[in-house]
Amino acid sequence: MHKRAYKQCVNKGTHRLAVPLPNFPAHVLVSQVMHFVEPSREVLAETLLAAGPDAPTLCRGWRTRDLAAHLYLRERKAAVGLGLIIKSLSKASDKATAKLAAKLQTADDYTGLVNTFRGGPRALSPMNIKALDESSNLIEYFVHTEDIRRAVDRWAPRALDEAYSDALWDELIKRAAILYRGVDLGIVLVRPSGPRHVAKRAPVSVAIVGEPGELLMHAHGRTRHALVTFEGQPDAVALLQSAEVGL
Repeated sequence: MHKRAYKQCVNKGTHRLAVPLPNFPAHVLVSQVMHFVEPSREVLAETLLAAGPDAPTLCRGWRTRDLAAHLYLRERKAAVGLGLIIKSLSKASDKATAKLAAKLQTADDYTGLVNTFRGGPRALSPMNIKALDESSNLIEYFVHTEDIRRAVDRWAPRALDEAYSDALWDELIKRAAILYRGVDLGIVLVRPSGPRHVAKRAPVSVAIVGEPGELLMHAHGRTRHALVTFEGQPDAVALLQSAEVGL
């Protein structure tokens, strides 16, 4: 998602929907992220279908039909995909997303689009390049699945396979410095099992403690819907809680 789209994603509520990830082998290497991308796409598609086209999401102004249109276009329309990362093209990207979402007038229209997304990108799409698919989609699919699940009043965190959590952690620490660049504090990400990562150094720091999926949600601006705790001076924690986090 480009900067504007991520700023749209805010905390609104929670969701009852709970689609579990498949059980993955216990000893899959974290570097083999591609083992998780396709199942994550499937889970996201199933979550979209279960919610229907008019369900809320954590993205301000977006219903599930808008999110489905975004996911479809980002890997099938080059100009839209570029608009997610190039500011000058973002208006055109937003317009194309809104136009496609408006065309999803019936449940069948919506289901057809989601199933097309579920089928994966076209044969010649850059998204078929494994390294690009891995870097672009592992976190994207997780966060957007949770954007649906956590957008109404009640929800529960998914029990994630340990290897999948490790893969999310591995991707998070690659981009944590960017995600917290707007915070005027040092940031240390801490997993309850022990691993920690210094995302940003400063004279005063706050540790954010949580499972990798919860840390991801916090780092991508879903701060009120992330099950994390904070360790640090009270004024520093308050500053973090009021800061703009994410892209």
